Amino acid sequence: MVNSKPSKRSIKKQTSATKGNLCRHLVTASQKIPNKLAVSVQQKTRNGLIYQEIDFKTLHQQSDDIAFALSEFGLKPGTKAVLMVTPSIAFFNLTFALFKAGIVPILVDPGMGIKNLKQCFEESQPEAFIGIPKAQLARLLFAWGKQTIKHVINVGGPALAGGKQLTSLLKKYPRTSRFKMQEPLLDKLAAILFTSGSTGTPKGVVYTHRMFEAQIKVLKHDYQIKPGEMDLATFPLFSLFGPALGMASIVPDMDASQPIKANPDFIFAAIEKYQCTNLFANPALLEVLGQAGQSKQHSLPSLKRVISAGAPASLEAINRFSEMLTGKAEIVNSYGATESLPISKIGSTQMLKTTQITEQGGGICVGYTIDNVEIKIIKIDEAVIPEWYSELTLPIFEIGEIVVKGPQVSAAYYRRESATELAKIKDGDAIRHRMGDLGYIDDQGKLWMCGRKAHRVDANHLQANKTYYSIPCERIFNTHNSIKRSALVTVQRNGKSTPAICIEMNKENRLDNTRLFFELQELADKHSHTQGINLFYIHKKFPMDIRHNAKIFREKLAVWAQQQS
Repeated sequence: MVNSKPSKRSIKKQTSATKGNLCRHLVTASQKIPNKLAVSVQQKTRNGLIYQEIDFKTLHQQSDDIAFALSEFGLKPGTKAVLMVTPSIAFFNLTFALFKAGIVPILVDPGMGIKNLKQCFEESQPEAFIGIPKAQLARLLFAWGKQTIKHVINVGGPALAGGKQLTSLLKKYPRTSRFKMQEPLLDKLAAILFTSGSTGTPKGVVYTHRMFEAQIKVLKHDYQIKPGEMDLATFPLFSLFGPALGMASIVPDMDASQPIKANPDFIFAAIEKYQCTNLFANPALLEVLGQAGQSKQHSLPSLKRVISAGAPASLEAINRFSEMLTGKAEIVNSYGATESLPISKIGSTQMLKTTQITEQGGGICVGYTIDNVEIKIIKIDEAVIPEWYSELTLPIFEIGEIVVKGPQVSAAYYRRESATELAKIKDGDAIRHRMGDLGYIDDQGKLWMCGRKAHRVDANHLQANKTYYSIPCERIFNTHNSIKRSALVTVQRNGKSTPAICIEMNKENRLDNTRLFFELQELADKHSHTQGINLFYIHKKFPMDIRHNAKIFREKLAVWAQQQS
């Protein structure tokens, strides 16, 4: 059991119930709007795009059928089950079935790599593996969960290596009466969601039903999502909130782990077919859709809002995509992490007004705190902070580590005690999470992001020690017309930590290196937070996180830069 009680500040707004199941929202929708569309999945065929649809009543019934069959097969409440199924009707049915039966789904990002996936399964110790044939073959080939998996269920393909087909289980264990949904304690383990591992080793985040309920409340109240809306869902986890909100989830034909490869025409077609009012898009997809919309003079008048999360979107991408929106519709940039999402937000209209501050190295504005959440800035420290005390808080405009408290904040990582100790601070009955991001709060209460704590450079190459922060420094050099993107890294020179800037050039660059480096040095000298930077290295193509295409693997660049110095 996870002891993650809500803070005293948030108790007033939470239900007094101690038990529950997030699937209760699906049950309600199946009763109030049974024949309304719940999920539609787009699929490319030789004859064009087709859509598989399911309404709320059928989604509720089919997930009940699966929950009953899985329970009879031997998956009991508390059983941990890896779920590796592509976005589909089956994905929705299975996920809701697992929650209904009290089975704990383990959700991983296939894009994190084979090595990381194996480690995730070793740590989470799943007893069941539910997956499509491709996932089952990988499980056998790489021995995923070999020591712990007892139940193997194949989805959409033949049974492999002793596994059972989902369709055969449904025939063997037909449900003949109403399935009694499990109602566990709200603070009991509900799911394990692994971080992407884009800035370190993936960690399993312990999710409770209370956390899911808090996120649903945020989407209802802070984002004003209402029943009857249509959501173009490009991220599997977010798509699950649709039915819980009485909102249809429209799933486009795309690889969610590589949104940069998505076909814009497919997404535009789905939005227009269903007149979608909401779109969830990470920075990479915003860029792809914005460029396509600009070249085709496309508009998306049905959209009321676009929610972007996962990494800070560039102001250029936001501006470009905004040209497709009409009326009061705007892009809502959400800040958070798997461990605590969302914690702040800002609309694109306000965000674009912060352009000048950002370009001058003031960080990226990630907005105002979500209702019922508390954000503090503390002094940068690598040590464990076991207990919270008010003196930890830094004054406004002072850069430090971002710390958050609220009902959607996770209390622990699964079977990673040392990581939990480093990331969590006990505050009475509540838990504060150290985001691992650096930033500051301004005099209007807005939060500004200045990069990852691990990406700062504590330099001692100068007469006085100085700390450089990734986002403020990189934004200065990114204003140069020849620069596509830059990355701050540490190199060792004469035994001293020294800041260096790796550069990826624009294709249209016409400057020779001598001239370019001279101009970059001039830029560095003009700003106090970049003064002292005089090492520049041109890299052909930065290693990037494929999901967001905004997260640079600076650790890899640092190793490369050290070899150049």
